[in-house]
Amino acid sequence: MESQTVFITGASSGIGRATAELFLRQGWNVVATMREPQPLDGALVTRLDVTDRASVDDAVARAVEAFEAIDVLVNNAGYGAYGPLEAFDVERIERQFDTNVVGLLAVTKAVLPHMRARRRGVVVNLSSIGGRMTFPLGSLYHGSKFAVEGLSEALRYELEPLGIRVKLVEPGFVATDFGGRSLDFANDAALVEYQPTVDAVLKGIAATLGAAPAGVAEVILTAATDGSRRLRYPAGDDAREILAARAATDDEAFADGIKARFNLT
Repeated sequence: MESQTVFITGASSGIGRATAELFLRQGWNVVATMREPQPLDGALVTRLDVTDRASVDDAVARAVEAFEAIDVLVNNAGYGAYGPLEAFDVERIERQFDTNVVGLLAVTKAVLPHMRARRRGVVVNLSSIGGRMTFPLGSLYHGSKFAVEGLSEALRYELEPLGIRVKLVEPGFVATDFGGRSLDFANDAALVEYQPTVDAVLKGIAATLGAAPAGVAEVILTAATDGSRRLRYPAGDDAREILAARAATDDEAFADGIKARFNLT
């Protein structure tokens, strides 16, 4: 069987690294891209910052030169910006969307000509349960993930006739560094009206236990290889439960449940 190649963004840690390691164990050629390259045995490691368009083009070119084709693109790179909207300056707002949305589109656009020429390929976009429901103080993060859901759903129409499938993987809570370097939390104590919500949300985040990234990697592998037209893949029991509750509940009742979860009045 011909070796297949997967191109993964944000592969230095968490879900991205677990996904790279899983595909390697499955015998794939793995292009593991990251802003600050770190060794990963068996993979082609290359620098890619989704907000640096030249690095995107260079990484894709290196992948094609090494392996001749990219069969699967996993758009994993991203982070979460949380906090009262008034606490963010415009530059931080732009950074959230440039990374999670525009960067994802830029990488996809760079890879598509190679898939289109072969009339086959799979684009797996890492969304989140946060692309279909929201938590308090997440207007930027959830806005970006709702955008990923919408653009992915639209892209399937133009790419399916070319033999290219689009997939969305929607993790719930995952034990990664999302609460550390992958979290951009903004607050301004002078905005006293928001502080009860800020305190409640920070306590809620600290008390949340996440599933292992390896479980999400398994769902990514399934999405990439099942050969189906299925679009959405919730990852984790909590993701399935929360999304089912969202689908079965009206806006007001669901919001009341979220407020109760965070002890908000």
